[in-house]
Amino acid sequence: MFPEWLTDETLAALRGLNDLAGARGQTLAQMAVAWVLRKGGVTSALIGASKPEQVVDCAGAVRNLDFSEAELARIDALVARTSSINLWAQSSEDAGD
Repeated sequence: MFPEWLTDETLAALRGLNDLAGARGQTLAQMAVAWVLRKGGVTSALIGASKPEQVVDCAGAVRNLDFSEAELARIDALVARTSSINLWAQSSEDAGD
């Protein structure tokens, strides 16, 4: 869709997020859904699955919706490195604490 977004910087951030998800016992998709649902104010998350297996995978996010402060800080640090496409920044600010 936007090939210019696939910079070395962005790919490194995605790898870091994937590593963090793995350390949490989740896939990257599960961690993303968990991040959206983490505060309980959001009651649903659109996942854009194209296969039934993806729906099952994303539904597994509910097994671990809790994030430590260190995990949230790591996510923020990783996405801050992707200055050209920091799509998380605005939604992070909107979520509030």
